[in-house]
Amino acid sequence: MDAERWQRLSPLLDALLELDPPTRERSLASLREEDPQLAEDLAGLLALEEEGDDFLSQPLIAPLPGARPDALIGPYKLERLLGEGGMGQVWLASRADGLYQRRVALKLLRPGLADPNLRLRFTRERQILARLGHPHIARLLDAGISADNQPYLALDYVDGEPITEWCKSRALDVPACVRLFMQVCEAVSHAHANLIVHRDLKPSNILVTPLDEVRLLDFGIAKLLDTAEQAPDNTGTGLRAFTLHYAAPEQIRGEPVTTMTDVYSLGVVLYEVLSGAKPYRLKRQTDAEWEEAILGADPLKPSSTLLRGPDDDKGGDPAALRKRARQITGDLDNIVLKALAKRAEQRYPSVEAMALDLQRYLDGKPVHARAQSMAYRLRKYAGRHRWALVSGTLVAATLAAALGIVLWQSRQFVQEGARAQALKDFVVGLFENAASTPEGVPLDVRQLLDAGVQRGDIELARQPEARAELFGVIARLRLGLGDYADAASLLDRQATILDALGSVPPSLRLESATDLGHTRRMLGDYAGCIAGMRPWQALARREEHQLPAQASEFYSQLGRCQRHTGQYDAARLMFERSLALRRDPLHNEAGVVENLVDLARLHAATGDTARAQDELRRALAQLRARVGDRHPLAVDILGSLCALRRAQGDVRGAEQDCRKALALSLDLQGPQHRATVDARRQLAALHVDQGRYSEAAAEFTSSQAWLLARLGMEHEEVSRNYNSLAIVDWERGDTDAALRNLDRAIAISRKPGHAQLLAAQLFNRGMILHDAGRDTEARLQLRESLRLREALPGDHQGLAGDTLRLLGETSTGLGEHAAAERQLQRAVSLTREGYGATHPHALRAELSLARLQAHAGSAPALGRLERLASLSATDIERRRVAWLARAYLSERTCHGPQREQVLQQLAALDLSLQQAQPEGGAMVREVDAIREGCQSAP
Repeated sequence: MDAERWQRLSPLLDALLELDPPTRERSLASLREEDPQLAEDLAGLLALEEEGDDFLSQPLIAPLPGARPDALIGPYKLERLLGEGGMGQVWLASRADGLYQRRVALKLLRPGLADPNLRLRFTRERQILARLGHPHIARLLDAGISADNQPYLALDYVDGEPITEWCKSRALDVPACVRLFMQVCEAVSHAHANLIVHRDLKPSNILVTPLDEVRLLDFGIAKLLDTAEQAPDNTGTGLRAFTLHYAAPEQIRGEPVTTMTDVYSLGVVLYEVLSGAKPYRLKRQTDAEWEEAILGADPLKPSSTLLRGPDDDKGGDPAALRKRARQITGDLDNIVLKALAKRAEQRYPSVEAMALDLQRYLDGKPVHARAQSMAYRLRKYAGRHRWALVSGTLVAATLAAALGIVLWQSRQFVQEGARAQALKDFVVGLFENAASTPEGVPLDVRQLLDAGVQRGDIELARQPEARAELFGVIARLRLGLGDYADAASLLDRQATILDALGSVPPSLRLESATDLGHTRRMLGDYAGCIAGMRPWQALARREEHQLPAQASEFYSQLGRCQRHTGQYDAARLMFERSLALRRDPLHNEAGVVENLVDLARLHAATGDTARAQDELRRALAQLRARVGDRHPLAVDILGSLCALRRAQGDVRGAEQDCRKALALSLDLQGPQHRATVDARRQLAALHVDQGRYSEAAAEFTSSQAWLLARLGMEHEEVSRNYNSLAIVDWERGDTDAALRNLDRAIAISRKPGHAQLLAAQLFNRGMILHDAGRDTEARLQLRESLRLREALPGDHQGLAGDTLRLLGETSTGLGEHAAAERQLQRAVSLTREGYGATHPHALRAELSLARLQAHAGSAPALGRLERLASLSATDIERRRVAWLARAYLSERTCHGPQREQVLQQLAALDLSLQQAQPEGGAMVREVDAIREGCQSAP
């Protein structure tokens, strides 16, 4: 097939391939009425496409005769192929006739693509193109027709990359791209001055060398090819001496080209250099669509194209794209769009005018492509002289600020001194009066603090700042004692006083907001904590360099409240800001460790428990190395490690961490401190895992009295403790008491912000109901728990998988074995992904699935039960999986001839369980039920 025939077939074939088969057949039928031969050719190509998708892998245009390495074309010897296009090929070649040594880029034109009188035309054009002597133009060195009638063009060989690829691969900024593009403008301007129009400007004809210099290729080639006989028509079937994507509207219409045609093509190239895309985004990349867009569609601004993202769907750094779009917005948008005007007279009148506007952009001057408003010109003037203007403004502002600071500081020093003296006198007087306590009567600290508030109301009535500061000090002491409600009341009074003052020192304002946020967090009011602190976030940011200690504490408290409400990204930002201040300028080693612990807990909250454990251990090592072993923060870290190791099934390791935390807290803070109570509760939870229910019940009951007295009935920790009491009741066999305590816990957790805790408590309620045989009720609880866990931010696949495991067991209890198997298979997958294949939760899901399948007679399932029954583990959770697997194996074999042996095995298992869990428990009851069922079976 010749090139002209293919030029006509190609766009029609593209259009037909886009259609569905019925529409395609109707189009072919209509075409047969107008041009039967054309319709037959298209039908044949479509038939080839149906046979395979590689029918276009072979070229439809005949290959060039004699084009191979070492072949001679005129006086040149071909070395290697550099590129190939519709018009021909480009080879690296060297002079072979001995006249001189030179390597050239030899462009071989396909026979039939040029004027028959090409030899005479080449001779004339060489004389014209010889005038092009410019450092940024690759010269046309020679042109001719070889002995075998092969037309060729010899050009300077340029080792470089297309300008678009060069800018993209080196991530050039906008000014650098513009400076490089101006070299192109210089070269094109030189050609226009010699009355030569390029006609085919595109990135592949604009190469950049390793020395950052531009070289333009193919000058005059379009002129050589564009003869009167070969002029393109409007049908698209003739030969084009230009590249469609970079062609000007007048080239599409077949009108005469001018220097402004090159201006349009330069506009397209600049658009692509700046935005990485072409000016038009088409649904179908056909020639007809491109012609329609070039003739009638308005291009988007380059900055808008950047914000929409690249065409290749590879994305990019959104921040970098926005920054580049801001640089392009305005001047460069207008320069590019002026160059791309549809009507030639609306474009730049010359390449020099376009280059002048680009230079004005680089110099910060107003560009001619924009309306010259006064505001625009002033903005440009300020941009050009910004350093002089900034320097002058800074000098004036510095002088004014210095005077203002001196006056303000002198007034502040007087006020601060008076407030400090008043507070000092008050505290001294308070303890002097405390000395009047009768000998032998212990000093009641709480009574002393109450007296301090009463005296402050009287003695500091006319010093509101001092009274507000006193309330803050007493509130912090109340927090240390665990009197959270009293502390909140004092801090509310302090906030009222400060709000009534016209001017409040920033340090006092930040301390007040931080203390109130801390108190609300301890009371479980996380939303109130955030609402109270957020209005002062800007103040903390503004004053963090003057008041780094207050600002860092503010950020830490706000971040903890945000973490509790699931605002993990916001919390991370607060912790990182606090950490930066505590590292420098405060050099607060304990504070640094505290924020490292905050960040580790954030990882735990989002499901990354392994990373959380690693970071907690590093924080503990840093605390011990730089601060010392005996620090209250170590209690907090050990407690967090205990919780994470327990969640991972490492009960023995968790108990070690919990006992260390409790011993250190008792030593440092006493038995009634909040940290000590929390450590006792953690240890009690481990006692439940170990089957030591009496010890656990005593600890939880004692803790509940402390929590209710200090936190009130609606606190999150009260809910957690009710949940713990419910689990103990269930393990001891008191289902009714367990459900009552869980109902109390769930009622508290249904408040906003407790989704994770509520999901866990609903899971526990479903577990207890399933154990009691109430599977229909259990399923409702478990489905709600699963919805909550799937909606939690972060990676909570393991939790969702464990819930699905229990759902599968309830489906089994209801006789829905197909649904149960699907749920259990999904549970195995999720728990393995979330925890790992050897985690107790993953093993427990595998055990439930194997039991179900073994009941259906699956031999592989029995094999899995045997493998799980042979697990050898030191931690209690994996041992429980092994015990249950042994019981389930016995359950499947007790009806056979080995029944007596199975009963002996169950008796031995029961003895092991009694030794491990002397107080019984739910698992002991389950094994006993299996044993009784085996004994009573016929």
